[in-house]
Amino acid sequence: MRALLLAAGRGQRMRPLTDRVPKPLLEVGGKALIVWQIERLARAGVRDLVINLGWLGWRIPQALGDGARWGVRIRYSEEPEQAWETGGAVATALPLLGGAEGPPFAVLSADIYTDYDYARLRQAASRIQADAHATRAHFVLADNPAYHPQGDMALDADGRVRRQGRLLNYGNIAVFDAALFAGRPARQAWKLFPWLYAEVEAGRVSGEHWRGTWFNVGTPEDRQALDARLRSAGAEQDAGSQA
Repeated sequence: MRALLLAAGRGQRMRPLTDRVPKPLLEVGGKALIVWQIERLARAGVRDLVINLGWLGWRIPQALGDGARWGVRIRYSEEPEQAWETGGAVATALPLLGGAEGPPFAVLSADIYTDYDYARLRQAASRIQADAHATRAHFVLADNPAYHPQGDMALDADGRVRRQGRLLNYGNIAVFDAALFAGRPARQAWKLFPWLYAEVEAGRVSGEHWRGTWFNVGTPEDRQALDARLRSAGAEQDAGSQA
């Protein structure tokens, strides 16, 4: 299974930290945000990765190389510094993800922090591949963060994503049927939503509510708080191992 890590954004709310460093390379708990993602994907058996590059994009391959140190293969999809939004990013990277006739692939933000088990995405991809007419995508939803209390989407009793009900936060983690992006415009900016809501309305998007750790590290204060939490957890684990 292939995965696209979205890493091209400017990270405006994270300034001034992102004036010189792309947001996915900012560190929490002693590692870059994107490295946490790469390590978890590798552990889940997702080792064929594509990373899109935009703002200060040259610094990401400089830091990560071809991914061999984590046991993955990394390829890069280049964009201008004014990135092409999620829809444009996926359409542009589609050839590296297997093309419109290829198998389902994952798309996730490089700058979130989560303990979600990415092996679940492989299971979702298998379900989509088995019957793409019934399911075209799978979304991971999380509890609503303080900055977005209104939420985005709901889940019905059958595990289908809906636009009404108890609204949860779109967790920036998804699996897509590659054919969804056939003919969609590449190398230009367009948003995944509201375009993809047509599939939601048709009942062709499955989902799950992840109740574990999930952070969108949006501001310097968010980063500082998460860094302190991870370092504290690491210190506690070290102390426990020495007991």
